[in-house]
Amino acid sequence: MNNNKFCRLEGKVAIITGGASGIGAATAKLFVQHGAKVIIADVQDELGQSLCKTLSTNNNNIHYVHCDVTCDSDVKNVVETAVSKHGKLDIMYNNAGISGRTGRSILSSDNDSFKSVFEVNVFGYFLGAKHAAKVMVPAKRGVILFTASVASILGGETSHAYAVSKHAVVGLMKNLCVELGEHGIRVNCISPGGIPTPMLNDALKMNERETEQLLCSVAVLKGTVLEVEDIARAALYLSSDEAKFVSGVNFALDGGYSVTNRSFNSALNALFVNTTTTNHVHQ
Repeated sequence: MNNNKFCRLEGKVAIITGGASGIGAATAKLFVQHGAKVIIADVQDELGQSLCKTLSTNNNNIHYVHCDVTCDSDVKNVVETAVSKHGKLDIMYNNAGISGRTGRSILSSDNDSFKSVFEVNVFGYFLGAKHAAKVMVPAKRGVILFTASVASILGGETSHAYAVSKHAVVGLMKNLCVELGEHGIRVNCISPGGIPTPMLNDALKMNERETEQLLCSVAVLKGTVLEVEDIARAALYLSSDEAKFVSGVNFALDGGYSVTNRSFNSALNALFVNTTTTNHVHQ
């Protein structure tokens, strides 16, 4: 029995790709707390199975299924597993993603790495939506979520492959919102700002603490730090009946970072520091 007084997903069945770690694991934990039956789909078998053991209760509420999101048969199997175990699918959260190793310059970008980012971040999401829709359309209900990124709103801050893949995800979401809205299915994106997950730490070649300090230094909203649990709460809201008329939204969860270009302020501050230093030297 769920002890949470406010079970916002009671009776719902959810699949979370990339659910064994990071944002996916935090979301799986929160969904289970709110009464959902969760299928974790990932390629990190040990992490996924361990998480299930940690979160599982006597009501058979969470399972792990090995799934490479770029493999059509794997994604189909995950959806079929959810339906065979629980009789339906209410929420498909396409969250698995990679940053790739393509570099910031197009001159040095690796072709194969660029393709692999698209395979996971775009084609993988396409497959997740496709197989979920096959179940949701006849049922005339459902929620499809995608993890996008603040890189889907801004340019110049990530690799070309990652930025373009996340823009593509938002385009897919908008198209699906129109098509699947006819069948009562809501489709949305969540676009987090920088968050010290293993993927970002690896990309920056920093540890978690160093990444967090860097993100805090450039944040617009001071005094708080974006955490994986914040993304999970956004997913919870968008998956719940509280968001029953929310569809076609790219929900930026970035503390206002994407609403401004701080380059001018940075240049001005640097100029002020240099001027002050020069004046001090000449005194």
